Amino acid sequence: MDLQVRPIFHWNAERGRAHVFLCMLAYYVQWHLRAALQPLLFDDPDPPPRTVRKAERSDAAKAKDRTRCTADGLPVHSLRTLLADLATLTYNVCSTPINPKATFITTTRPTPLQAKAFELLGVNPNRTQ
Repeated sequence: MDLQVRPIFHWNAERGRAHVFLCMLAYYVQWHLRAALQPLLFDDPDPPPRTVRKAERSDAAKAKDRTRCTADGLPVHSLRTLLADLATLTYNVCSTPINPKATFITTTRPTPLQAKAFELLGVNPNRTQ
């Protein structure tokens, strides 16, 4: 996911500042997601120090690229495809024909990849509130 701050033509200075604030907030959230979900992503687990010369990928990153699997055997994703996979988890409010006013909530059972992602994020998908 590549967030880009680009020129937005707001006619009010407050709206322009609000737009830049929201873009920076999105960058911050993306940075934290990448850090938390790093074992499931193609991102380098041991990034080289920033230098002027060309950076080389670590052996762990090269292994992820080669095998396309994590150490747990789960498929490796980009942040965009991992979020798309997590979006398939559904939250349903159901009722029965016997008593349509009585509702109950069900969620789909997460796949092993989704369960690992939620574990890394510290989120319980079964919590409704």
